Amino acid sequence: MSGGGEGDTGRGNPSPNLEWRFNQTLRNVQGLLQGRSFPGKVLLTRKSEPLNVHDSPVHSKEITRSYSENDRGDAHACSSHEAEVQSSGRTAINMNLQKTNISTSNNANTPPDAKGSVSGARATDSARVAKFTKELSRPAVILEKLRELSWSGIPPYMRPNIWRLLLGYASPNTDRREGILARKRLEYVDCVSQYYDIPDSERSDDEINMLCQIAVDCPRTVPDVTFFQHAQIQKSLERILYTWAIRHPASGYVQGINDLVTPFLMVFLSEHLNGSMENWSISDLSPQMISNIEADCYWCLSKLLDGMQDHYTFAQPGIQRLVFRLRELVRRIDEPVSRHMEKHGLEFLQFAFRWFNCLLIREIPFHLVTRLWDTYLAEGDSLPDFLVYISASLLLTWSDKLLKLDFQEMVMFLQHLPTLDWTHQELEMVLSRAFMWYTMFSSSPSHLAS
Repeated sequence: MSGGGEGDTGRGNPSPNLEWRFNQTLRNVQGLLQGRSFPGKVLLTRKSEPLNVHDSPVHSKEITRSYSENDRGDAHACSSHEAEVQSSGRTAINMNLQKTNISTSNNANTPPDAKGSVSGARATDSARVAKFTKELSRPAVILEKLRELSWSGIPPYMRPNIWRLLLGYASPNTDRREGILARKRLEYVDCVSQYYDIPDSERSDDEINMLCQIAVDCPRTVPDVTFFQHAQIQKSLERILYTWAIRHPASGYVQGINDLVTPFLMVFLSEHLNGSMENWSISDLSPQMISNIEADCYWCLSKLLDGMQDHYTFAQPGIQRLVFRLRELVRRIDEPVSRHMEKHGLEFLQFAFRWFNCLLIREIPFHLVTRLWDTYLAEGDSLPDFLVYISASLLLTWSDKLLKLDFQEMVMFLQHLPTLDWTHQELEMVLSRAFMWYTMFSSSPSHLAS
């Protein structure tokens, strides 16, 4: 993903940033893990003492990553901190609050970032809003700090501007931002005029076929959201996809890319339409607004896919690579589930290909997609790597269930996950597990060695 900008730093090595996010994630899951468990085994300690938040109201600053930089050479070289993932046998993660003496009575001592996580209110917590406001008010936004805040959710009314910044579409420099956006929006209009608004006689046979495929796929895009079925929105989606495909001939249009436009459409429409999506009216949008929304969606889609081009080239090797890595990760985290799937002949490609192709958009309720994408965009160039861990966390949410299913039942279950009634709480659990596993495995690659 192309993000870039002032203040953006590399993500290859452990950094204070990663430690900050690890501690933040740990605080967040403390509010979620009320007696819950999930596959694998994680042991988190604070120096040589048992974790006990009663000891200090600032406990979160003392909890550190449970791996060290030396883990690159020796996956078990942990001295003062411990992080263990058990890949043989299947046990539960012992992180419930009864064993760590964490309870809801400690809410007064919980940092603002950890409050309201169950209902998804963390993104609109007043203290977090103040932090976002402070970062956005700088003459030049420090993107790395903005990523840190955005990872745990962005206030909805700030989301359009922040997404543009995180993707590198809008300039971090306040003085240059509007001018660059205006220029890019005009550039998009010129592209539409050059590539889309032309007669079929000026298109090649391949281009005609591609446009026909896009026209077929647009009505299938988020069919449960009535607003997206409006003729004007369908035409906007068609223009965005066709223009993008023509300007990216290495991949062209691939089914699934249509889904990736929808979060951008929803977010940038929300700048101009008030209330819930069910009450939006297309008549409230002027032609100029629609043009700007289309342009923003087009450029943001382009930035998003810049970092994963081989996901959509011939044979989609990038996605196949992620599927292979997911299989290996699941084998290490939950070997019984891995063995059960292998025993019944279930290939990860049979369900995970769609997960990666559509970035999990079809696997969770649409109203949670933008929250998930806050984390996606905050990850920047690390998104494809982190997506593997999110997928593992999603899959192993139902590890007990999977062990009871045969081949056909597993296929049906994994292609129609029971997430319809999910709230922010379930999504935060998936993201928190994913980040903990990512923190451990990404700096200890020997754990994943075959």
